[in-house]
Amino acid sequence: MLFNGRLYAELKSISNATKLGHSDAQAATTAARHQGFPARTIIFLDQEQGGRMLPEQKAYLYAWVDGVITAGFRAGVYCSGIPNKDDHNIVTAEDIRQGAAGRQMVYWAINDACPPAPGCAFPARPPVPSDSGVGFAEVWQYAQSPQRRDVAGRCSNYHADGECYPPGILPGQRLHVDVNAATSPDPSQGR
Repeated sequence: MLFNGRLYAELKSISNATKLGHSDAQAATTAARHQGFPARTIIFLDQEQGGRMLPEQKAYLYAWVDGVITAGFRAGVYCSGIPNKDDHNIVTAEDIRQGAAGRQMVYWAINDACPPAPGCAFPARPPVPSDSGVGFAEVWQYAQSPQRRDVAGRCSNYHADGECYPPGILPGQRLHVDVNAATSPDPSQGR
């Protein structure tokens, strides 16, 4: 299960960020229960903003993680695994992990830069998440639709329209996908 996190502009202060993290964790776990996910399912927080996490972002994220764990689920974070060139090559996943203070989290790293990503590819043997550049990642998103030219511009196997289509799907069907690999056939462990 994936829960949309808050953008920095919504957090305002560490105190407000902590409150929002707790209330969003409650919303995520309530939704998970309502949708039939069993206890111990991993709920991933979508952390879209990359680079070094600001104190308010960390307060929000860790409050959310603590709330999810307290409610009987496992916490994960979907975040960038790409070195941020504008921020001394900080990798968001590593920055989050360094400040996690022993919290048990699962990391879903996004790194669609070729290399290390294979681009819009569906190999019989999927790449391993640690090849993303985040050695502790359990899930790796290695292709996104549409292709992000600023990041994945060196990937040459996207369709001419910049989308990634599954094998056997014609572009006119408009079924473009993001492609992931995981250490498990059930990364959220929701079964």
